[in-house]
Amino acid sequence: MTQFTETQNAPADPAQEYFTDPTAAVDRLQDLYDAAVAHLTAGFNAVMQGNRPETRLRACYPEIRLVTTSFAKADSRLSFGHVAQPGTYVATITRPDLFRNYLIQQLGLLIENHGVPIAIGPSQTPIPVHFALANRPGVLVPQEGVLDFPLRDVFDVPDLATTNDDIVNGVLTEYPDGSRPLAPFTAQRVDYSLARLSHYTATDAGHFQNHVLFTNYQFYVDEFEAYARKVLGDPASGYSSFVAPGNAEITTPNGDLVVLPKMPQMPTYHLKRPDGQGITLVNIGVGPSNAKTATDHIAVLRPHAWLMVGHCAGLRNSQSLGDFVLAHAYLREDHVLDDDLPIWVPIPALAEIQIALERAVEHVTQLQGYELKRIMRTGTVATIDNRNWELRDQSGPVQRLSQSRAVALDMESATIAANGFRFRVPYGTLLCVSDKPLHGELKLPGMATDFYRSQVARHLLIGIHAMEQLRDMPVERIHSRKLRSFEETAFL
Repeated sequence: MTQFTETQNAPADPAQEYFTDPTAAVDRLQDLYDAAVAHLTAGFNAVMQGNRPETRLRACYPEIRLVTTSFAKADSRLSFGHVAQPGTYVATITRPDLFRNYLIQQLGLLIENHGVPIAIGPSQTPIPVHFALANRPGVLVPQEGVLDFPLRDVFDVPDLATTNDDIVNGVLTEYPDGSRPLAPFTAQRVDYSLARLSHYTATDAGHFQNHVLFTNYQFYVDEFEAYARKVLGDPASGYSSFVAPGNAEITTPNGDLVVLPKMPQMPTYHLKRPDGQGITLVNIGVGPSNAKTATDHIAVLRPHAWLMVGHCAGLRNSQSLGDFVLAHAYLREDHVLDDDLPIWVPIPALAEIQIALERAVEHVTQLQGYELKRIMRTGTVATIDNRNWELRDQSGPVQRLSQSRAVALDMESATIAANGFRFRVPYGTLLCVSDKPLHGELKLPGMATDFYRSQVARHLLIGIHAMEQLRDMPVERIHSRKLRSFEETAFL
């Protein structure tokens, strides 16, 4: 059996280059990344053809490095695009093609705010072969044991020890060499989520738009497709295509969408605009675990906003089925984020999101002011992890719900809001009351059918209209300082 040495067979390491043009800097990142992936692809193909190498095959991610020696203060109105103190700041980068516009924007702000060039070069972080080949059609990395030698003896494989949320959780503020994180996620963490997104949603990450709606029922998906087909027939809408699971894409109202024989865990649909400012709808299903999983991975795409538009239990006798609940606080009993974001951390309502949602309700319902209160309550939404909580002794839960002033209960909203807070993604919640379990109005089949038929279309339209308002808002306004910590990365 071949004994593999520790000698690395990697592309020749180019020297760092310095840039004051963000577009040229991103072009260089792309060249470095493409060369690294090409090296690993060629080596992998050779191995699969039976050519066992005698050396390890390795290539590293490109990196961005910013060095500043000044305490010069940047525009304090911006919550991103600058560092707080002198030092060296570093970020490893993957998929520059996917993040091109984002990278140009972030680097442009750094160069403008600090007046120093950006260094681009190779990092010391290996690219796992699984991630390097993820976008190569027809290329599959075999599982361990399929080959007659361990794959990890030849190639670098994903390392969960370095794929974590330590930066966004505030655990990692400085690397061992004294440099600091420049971006909220490392390249490995981004690659991991890109792979997971494809698995859970059955759509490529490149289809995701900057505004994401989450729902917990298929009925919303049907209405979203109907709306998409309608606006695709209107050139003035700005929407260019609609994508369904399996990456099926239509550009006309009557286009045929091939339905997958087996749907993914979280079917996802994209109403696209050429500038990426369209709307993505994710059916996360029911439960906080799915809500966390979806937002954990979508966060690496750095969306401008995500909203929950689903169903809830109304907790007040004054509410009626079909009423709306605009969350301005969250009671977190979902537990899935307790280790990442302690429950004592407040999750504030974001004014920009709240205003957009309220205006959207007014626009769709044609109600305003005091009349709007007939169909919409603003208050605390409680999120729990037990769908059948009604079957247990209710005295404890009901007392806590009453003390919290909760007006609605669901299983996803607080999770999505908390992860938005954690990942610095603007968030909001507008729910629709589908049952009132404390008052004898349970969600039963006949009632549910009538409710869904009359309410889902209107509710979804409100969510879409709110997103379109947020789309027209300047990025620096929607990404406010309320979501930024003391030790914050310069990248959004």
